[in-house]
Amino acid sequence: MNLLHRYILKSLLAASCLAVGIFAFVLIVGNVLRDVLGLLTDGQLSFSLFLRLLSLLVPYVIAYALPLGILTGVLLVLGRLSAQREITAMRSAGISLFQISAPVFFLAILGVAFSITVNFYYAPNARSQYRDDLSASIRENPLNYIVERRFVRDFPGYVIYVGEKIDDELRDLWLWEIGDNRMVSRFLHAEEGTLGYEEETESILLVLRQVFAEARGRTDPEDLRAARPSPSIERTTIRLPLRGILGRGSGSKRYGDMNFNEIIQERREYLDNSDPDDFSELISIQLSIQERFAMAFSVLSLALFAVPLGIKIQRKETSSNLVIALCLAMAFYFLVISVGWFETRPRLRPDLLVWIPNLLFQAAGIWMFLRVEKL
Repeated sequence: MNLLHRYILKSLLAASCLAVGIFAFVLIVGNVLRDVLGLLTDGQLSFSLFLRLLSLLVPYVIAYALPLGILTGVLLVLGRLSAQREITAMRSAGISLFQISAPVFFLAILGVAFSITVNFYYAPNARSQYRDDLSASIRENPLNYIVERRFVRDFPGYVIYVGEKIDDELRDLWLWEIGDNRMVSRFLHAEEGTLGYEEETESILLVLRQVFAEARGRTDPEDLRAARPSPSIERTTIRLPLRGILGRGSGSKRYGDMNFNEIIQERREYLDNSDPDDFSELISIQLSIQERFAMAFSVLSLALFAVPLGIKIQRKETSSNLVIALCLAMAFYFLVISVGWFETRPRLRPDLLVWIPNLLFQAAGIWMFLRVEKL
């Protein structure tokens, strides 16, 4: 590797690492706000467990941050070199565009290999451990999930508000049952109640006393004139399953949380024991495998597309290149998400369609690359 290649590679590494760090931070913050920040502020998570969950999110978000980071790094570096006429000087010296781009492809290939390792081993293991730790924390202190003076909407079909909570004793409890139409089907208000935990069903038991109940009309739940108050209920029990907020049943594991060895074993067992005419589950397994390969190769696809684009746009402004990178990434991930819509239609082979975004960006990148090379 000559001096020119080392100069470009050094610039790419610095810009790409910084961009990967920024995108990873943004993705981690999004996951934290969605999953654990509320639990931390409500005292349901210890700070040490909070930090552990943060660390377990890093391998998971790297799968998405790495393609974005390298794409941004290529646009920043080549855009700056082109704007400062350094690319023109290199080509005037007889250096081809492919030689100039060699450090980009070298870094992209390393990124693909790193992404495959992360996507098939570190990310699923970390994501599975993240879910297990979060679930274990909730199961260890299930009664802490009901917080006073806060609307609790985490249990499917219920909205709960508690005016005062002392250990497992509740005061001024309001409960709304939500129907399939996402409207209130029944309203309960209790002067007092108690919390309990049923380990066999992994459920919180909400025992209400001195309950006022009001049933809403089925045709128009929002019409309060049709509401039917019932006589005061001395005692009633509401069961709130924790499985509804933990996201999966006990003992089950989603394909996305399986590492390479586990998902290959799952595929082998399915082929040995399943009906050959029913291949929908097999397509789901293969889709999970192909998605990880496709996400890894997106590093190369986006880098190939970014090389001629960075030279042509000739921008050295960081903000402009970040906007361009985000637009390209959004277009790429929109295509990936669009392919995922066909998961329920296995005969269309979504496990093969998942490669379409890569093929489109690679074809467009090669076409642009050849055009720029001829200039």
